Amino acid sequence: MIRFVVVVCLVLASTSVAAQDEERHRLENAGVVIEEILDIDDNIPRDLLNKAECVIVIPSMLKVALGLGGSYGRGAMVCRTGTSFDGPWGAPAMYALGGGSVGFQLGAQATDLVLLVMNERGVKSLLNSQVTLGANASAAAGPKGREVTASTDATMRAEILSYSRSRGLFAGVSLEGASLRPDDDASTHVYGQRMTAQMIVTGTTIPVPEAGRRFVAALEKNAPSNASQKATN
Repeated sequence: MIRFVVVVCLVLASTSVAAQDEERHRLENAGVVIEEILDIDDNIPRDLLNKAECVIVIPSMLKVALGLGGSYGRGAMVCRTGTSFDGPWGAPAMYALGGGSVGFQLGAQATDLVLLVMNERGVKSLLNSQVTLGANASAAAGPKGREVTASTDATMRAEILSYSRSRGLFAGVSLEGASLRPDDDASTHVYGQRMTAQMIVTGTTIPVPEAGRRFVAALEKNAPSNASQKATN
């Protein structure tokens, strides 16, 4: 009996270590993706990135054939600190995105997604529960490069702006109907203790884990200060 218990404990421990490694690798990949995208000439307009409260990166999202088609991916969200989300970039929380007929054609091709959360309402809606883009939170394909000056008012009022990179092409993408939720189990694996998105994003003493440093550093380099209207009033 004792031998059986020991074997079970060893299996559970190895499973936990594998899960931690997987989620930390995913977080590292999110950092690589945002670094590479921000290095593209015709990328996310800098004034939009400067005004974003949070940035979500879903590396290698896959489209799968489920009924009419579906998409699924997991990644991380980094937000500015402070009660009004206007401080320095904080620690990452893990997130998952899934949906029905997402507005781009992937086939079997994986794609990287970047989402900008543009206001406080959008952040708060994402912290505690699953959000359906276009229903619980307004969403729009994000403009890129100089296109921001020609964007419609509807786009500029969206709570979440979304972008995709697939086969080397970078563009705004519609994600209406997709669901986005905190992946608290994944966050727990990353931090090695029970953590929720709410605890991470609103916490004041949560250190950035090693796996998330590249993600946070890229944002600190490219958008160190919040340039939204509330930050300048």
